[in-house]
Amino acid sequence: MKIRIGVGLGAGGATTEDRFAAAVQRIERCGFDSLWLSEVLTTGVLDPLSGLAYAAGITRKLKLGTTMTVTARNPVRMAKELATIDQLSRGRLLLVFVPGLSDRFEDQALGVPVKERGAWLDEMLPLVRQLWTGTPVDHKGPLFCYERLILQPRPVQDPLEIWLGGTARSALRRAGRLSDGWLPSLCTPAEAASGKAAIDAAALEVGRQVDPEHFGISMTYAREAIPPAQVARIAKRRPGVDPSELVPVGADALRSTLRRYIDVGFSKFVVRPAEPPAAWEDELDQLADEVLSLQT
Repeated sequence: MKIRIGVGLGAGGATTEDRFAAAVQRIERCGFDSLWLSEVLTTGVLDPLSGLAYAAGITRKLKLGTTMTVTARNPVRMAKELATIDQLSRGRLLLVFVPGLSDRFEDQALGVPVKERGAWLDEMLPLVRQLWTGTPVDHKGPLFCYERLILQPRPVQDPLEIWLGGTARSALRRAGRLSDGWLPSLCTPAEAASGKAAIDAAALEVGRQVDPEHFGISMTYAREAIPPAQVARIAKRRPGVDPSELVPVGADALRSTLRRYIDVGFSKFVVRPAEPPAAWEDELDQLADEVLSLQT
């Protein structure tokens, strides 16, 4: 397997132009595979599409990834935005579609009840793929209707892959039926292996296969202790699970945890610090020393 490791800047602390540019360029110089920006509307993190468009202009080889919310978006506008970033970056865009976090602030911002968000993924993912073909699209679905609609420009990547996340049974079945890959978070290696098996089975039911190289993990790590706020989030989302099973503490635990995922068939990773580092450049240099020897 091709082991690849990217860095998520979602911990914050790199939201000014100087800090963001310095962190992004350091990620590329260190030899990480990719930069990742997550979409959370009601926190201080940067908008991922704006951030990745900026990052495309100050890097040359670094892949540019986002876990982006498709809920409540216009699919034509979104498809054009993503195709444009892939064009301007010369084919470096990586995509994971998600329904969006569920808390009282994000729920207000998105304006779509949690129970209805799966339907957005079900319709948006195949529709966006159709739009990227550059051919006339006829579509009549529960949410959108189009007749002979043509979208330009097209992405450089053909196809531009779309991965999904999530660990619920419905999310695993959707990943098997529709996605090009799977990037979950907050699951143990054993749970990841079980999820992969469920996705493979769901894909087989509809006569398709998810590439064995297209299974990854998005993972938070801590330097000395898991922050109390992170512990509280884990307790809410994964009650009864030891937080240290999901957030490795220290360099040895981080490497060991990555190896455990590799052993069960996962090869693409996004790692991010649990707290904003005092200096991103120093954090990235240290992280590179700790984990990049695992890349192949």
